[in-house]
Amino acid sequence: MRPHVNQRRTRVLELVRARGTVRVTDLARELGVSPVTLRRDIEAMAARGEIRRMHGGIGRVEPGRPAAAATGSAAGPGGGLRVGMVVPTADHYYADVVRGAREAVEARGARLTVGLTRYLTGEDRTQADRLLSTGAHGLLLTPNWETGSPGPGEGAWTAELPVPAVLVERWAPPGHPAAGLDRVASDHAHGAAGAVRHLAGLGHRRIALAGRDTPATARLRAGYEAAVTALGLEPAPPWPPAGPGGPLSEAGLFARTLEYLCGAVAAGGVTAALVHSDTDAIMLLPRLQARGVRVPEDLTVIAYDDEVAGLAGVPLSAVAPPKHEVGRRAADLLLDRLTTAGPETGPRQHVGLLPRLTIRS
Repeated sequence: MRPHVNQRRTRVLELVRARGTVRVTDLARELGVSPVTLRRDIEAMAARGEIRRMHGGIGRVEPGRPAAAATGSAAGPGGGLRVGMVVPTADHYYADVVRGAREAVEARGARLTVGLTRYLTGEDRTQADRLLSTGAHGLLLTPNWETGSPGPGEGAWTAELPVPAVLVERWAPPGHPAAGLDRVASDHAHGAAGAVRHLAGLGHRRIALAGRDTPATARLRAGYEAAVTALGLEPAPPWPPAGPGGPLSEAGLFARTLEYLCGAVAAGGVTAALVHSDTDAIMLLPRLQARGVRVPEDLTVIAYDDEVAGLAGVPLSAVAPPKHEVGRRAADLLLDRLTTAGPETGPRQHVGLLPRLTIRS
């Protein structure tokens, strides 16, 4: 711990012991620090049983009261801590992410509470505020950023939270306030590049990337394009731009992918494709066959996500992001900030976990 941090926390202890209870806003003003900085001190001190957290303030630990009672159960090194997690859904992709986080949190004696946003605009902040109001000591955040990273003027609130926060499967560009947060995410660019490299190794020279837009799409395309360039492959026909009339329906998005792949094979010389996601890839198989495109004879397909790719009539090779491990690592990183390491100790971390390619014949 840096000397000035140690001195500040010593002063906090002196004041709370002298007064019994102190409001956080009053204490921040008296010490000349921001409420965000002070709350980080408070989280670390409460986790060690030095003070009691109260709504809007802190209190001293009464003589004879067990230190663990200041934060709850002492079931583990994170005993009594509450971790809030904001995710779009608890289904499909995020089911494994939540499961990994829950296992890590419970293994350390803490408690996980989840808020769901259903991709509704502004709901991520609403859920974060709700979790904070119910006593969350730290937050795992997957904001509703359409491209996986915030647009101009978006998401600055994540860097202004009064508790430590870790971005999960999201990232912020350099210079954005949220770029200074800890984050743990699948390296989708690496996953896409690995698929292209495997297909090139099979002799394919023109490989397409197809699928609907998701928060992972920008990173997938970056990895795909980098691999095509690095391997000296022939470019595939460009992905069709969005037409007028606003966003397409689910049926319209799927039809666009089907038309693109049929045209890419028939006139563009494409012999392989990475399709995101694997549920779309499975639905495409019979429709491609009906249009005269045989899989894998005319078009070798690798799916991205690997939730159900192995269950297809033609089992598909697939890239699997490490979803469970992302949740586990993010929760461990947050709990480290809240307990032994302290939220201000050590540099922030941007952790990228590599997806795995599973080959199926």
